[in-house]
Amino acid sequence: MVILTGNSLTLKEMDSILYGCHKVAASSESFRRVEASRKAVEQIVQDNAIVYGITTGFGKFSDVWIHPKDVEMLQFHLIHSHACGMGEAFPELVSRAMLVLRANALLKGFSGVRKVVIERLIQFVNAKIHPVVPVQGSLGASGDLAPLAHLVLPLLGEGEVFYQGKQIEASEALKKEGLAPITLTAKEGLALINGTQAMTAMGVIAYLEAERLSYQADTISAMTVEGLNGIIDAFDEEIQIVRGYPEQIAVAKRMRYLLQGSQLTTKQGEKRVQDAYSLRCIPQVHGATWQTLNYVKEKLEIELNAATDNPLIFDNGKKVISGGNFHGQPIAFAMDFLGIAMAELANISERRIERLVNPQLNDLPPFLSAEPGLQSGVMILQYSAASLVSENKTLAHPASVDSIPSSANQEDHVSMGTIGARHAYQIITNTRRVLAIEVICAMQALELRGPEKMATVTKKVFDEGRRRIPAIKVDRVYAKDILVAEEWLKNEFLFESIHKSE
Repeated sequence: MVILTGNSLTLKEMDSILYGCHKVAASSESFRRVEASRKAVEQIVQDNAIVYGITTGFGKFSDVWIHPKDVEMLQFHLIHSHACGMGEAFPELVSRAMLVLRANALLKGFSGVRKVVIERLIQFVNAKIHPVVPVQGSLGASGDLAPLAHLVLPLLGEGEVFYQGKQIEASEALKKEGLAPITLTAKEGLALINGTQAMTAMGVIAYLEAERLSYQADTISAMTVEGLNGIIDAFDEEIQIVRGYPEQIAVAKRMRYLLQGSQLTTKQGEKRVQDAYSLRCIPQVHGATWQTLNYVKEKLEIELNAATDNPLIFDNGKKVISGGNFHGQPIAFAMDFLGIAMAELANISERRIERLVNPQLNDLPPFLSAEPGLQSGVMILQYSAASLVSENKTLAHPASVDSIPSSANQEDHVSMGTIGARHAYQIITNTRRVLAIEVICAMQALELRGPEKMATVTKKVFDEGRRRIPAIKVDRVYAKDILVAEEWLKNEFLFESIHKSE
């Protein structure tokens, strides 16, 4: 059970909620803050005060006063009019993350919603009722308005949800769980959709997968070093220390650990004086990706606990301020940076693949073929990797440098952060496929070198791989092997356990 306070949620806890399916609950102190904030909203309505989003319209309609008798209808219209997302649905895991993040933000006690609204979000998480949310339609600045409107619809008994392995009408899921639809009152619709929870939820999933993938990239690259009789000296600690980047030092340490005891690595001058950059510069390149991951983690953990709706209520309603915490620029930059960093892991991996298969660059059979010429071996796997790397270069174009005005120029600068998060996730998916190809090629090279000569740690990974992907003795449909390797990397935590035991 993870206790939400509005202030202390971590990526580690999100990992347990998303991948460990841990349930969530709200702290009693957070609910006290929520109730105090709610009283302030009710007082504003009672006093006929003019406060944005509570007794006024939205966006360009902020100067339109709403009569107290219409405040519930205002929220009803808000959710319906903003639910205009398009495209396929976000992965179910992202929808689950959105629910958690929206509940946690409201628990900070600055949003003025009723306790029952947050309880319903938590009930959805614990019952695994995950709203179907289209991926397209957010500008990432007025909040993720369209995606979050779709997140809210099932609370009202509308829209669709993922439930018990199926996509069904929300009303059906509510009925099965014995839950009645709720009616939103003053401020609540706005508080639910005015925020960065779509881009942040996608960012959380992207980060967690990127972190795992980066460990895997270090491990797979060590196997390639063995397959190419790489020079171990490049990972010497002193080289790393004199440059000074902690992440570079950590990757080199990991490489030394992974390759400890290997009979397949060489010393400089033993077989060649220097390796190519794709081997020699693994600590520098992978280390730079780890630097980026650390930056992204810092920004996400701030955003997990941020109040991002508008207006925000302070001092028991004595101060109600319209600001711009819904603007997604910090996460937009982080997601663009994440995509670029992960694309580089694919870039250097593809170059290692080339060195594994190109007979002009190694002393292995051409394309690792059992019968060069008659059989193509893994020749075309490098083509596929090159295609993915090229696609990543397009996806890595920053989304955050774009902006299009909206709401009659009232909202005249936006972040496009949700697009950046989606692109980063696709880059991560593509990078995993490139690394899947590298591990297939590395294992085949090691098959030829003699697996018994491998380091203890990399041999363990090799054996796990061979249980899934047999040695290549004759050409076959390699798409199946790539898919198996991709699923192995996505779902197997062996790699993390290796590095935690360093």
